[in-house]
Formats: sequence, structure tokens, C-alpha cells
Amino acid sequence: MKTQTIYSITGLTCNNCVAKVQAALVPYADEVEVTLKPPEISITGQKAGVEKLNKVLETVGNYQIGAEILPTSNVKNSEDSKSFLTTYKPLIFVFFYILLVTLAIEMASGNFVLHRFMPNFMAGFFLIFSFFKLLDLAGFASSYAMYDLLAKRVSTYGYIYPFIELGLGTAYLLTYRPMLVNAITLIVMTFSSIGVILAVTNKQKIRCACLGTGFNLPMTTVTIIEDLLMAAMAAWMLIN
Repeated sequence: MKTQTIYSITGLTCNNCVAKVQAALVPYADEVEVTLKPPEISITGQKAGVEKLNKVLETVGNYQIGAEILPTSNVKNSEDSKSFLTTYKPLIFVFFYILLVTLAIEMASGNFVLHRFMPNFMAGFFLIFSFFKLLDLAGFASSYAMYDLLAKRVSTYGYIYPFIELGLGTAYLLTYRPMLVNAITLIVMTFSSIGVILAVTNKQKIRCACLGTGFNLPMTTVTIIEDLLMAAMAAWMLIN
């Protein structure tokens, strides 16, 4: 199934602008639809990252693709717990799946050891999350560049990040160089959380790319907790 993504766009002033933008981007997607009111662009089957698309737009005018817009149905309503559970169901399932497996490992070992539980939990976290990101690497990189501070400036980082998670997950699973791996995790996850915090603080209604492009998860405090939890666990293992 082809993915449809909706972005905000600046610089549109008339229907002629709409036609120019649409014509310029048609070669880079299966379908492009541009609207003046509201100023949005819907792209189906996107074949290039946002950075590339913006470079194309620079050749036809002062147009700029901005943040990805989430469908209204996916925006979290803090007063509706059912809506929260529905919205975050994939993330909740993944979390409890990892928790169940790591607790089962502890039960099979005969006793609960926190220093064994944490690396196993983090291994599951990074391996599963990297898997979903790698299913649509280009799509993830495009979404990630909307809020991550480094990916905004260096588009290649969005393509590398899932492999960083894959490497960290494998290292935790193999208990390879624990101090080094925990230090890298602390740095990566703390830095990643900064972009998320800024996006949430600025109330940007953009997609969270934590599970790739397969799910329309909104960027909220849940994403902040997810990143800081991994950073906190890595920090705890470094000092204990």
C-alpha cells in the first residue's frame, strides 16, 4: 500500500503557485495534490526526501515544504482515555511485548537481576524499533528530519539512525562493551529527546517517527518519555 503524507507548505499566493508546485513535484511521487486554502501538499508514493523536494521547489519559486501534518483523528485528546489508547495502541503493544519477553527471561533464570533485565529490555527496544524504521528507510528519514536537530541539517543522519539503534540493540543482546554502549545510548537518546521536546513545546502537529512510517503516531510527551527512559536506564547502568 502506498503511503500518503500531508505537509504544510509556505509561499503559495495564488492558483498559479499551486500549479507550479504540483508540476515541479510530480516526477518525485506517484501523486501530488496541492491546496491553497489551507496551504498544504499531499504526496502519495513519495520518492524523495523533503530536503530534495525543497531544492526542486527553489528552482520554480520561493516555496518551502514544512512540517508533516497529522490527520485530525490521530491528534491526542488528553481528556479522552479511549482515544489515547487507540492512538498509541501500536506503541503500547510493542512496549508490553518487550516487557513480557524480558520478564520471561528473568523467570527462566530463577531470580530477577536488574542488571540483566535492563540490557535485555533495551536490546528488545532498539531491535524492534529499528526494524520498523528500516521497513521504510526513506520515509523514516524524511519524517525524522522534521524534528531531530541533526537530521534537519544532515539528511544522511536520518538514514544512519536506524542502524545505530540496530547496533545498540545487538550490542546489548551480546553484552558487548557495556560501559561504552551505555555511554553511546545516553548521548544518542538524550540528544534525540531535545528535538522531540522542542517540537512538543512548540506544539507542532507532526508525526512521531519512532515506529517508522507504518503508524501515524503523534508527537507528544509520550515520545519524550520514551527517549528519556532509554537515556535514564543507560545512565543508571553507567553509575551502578
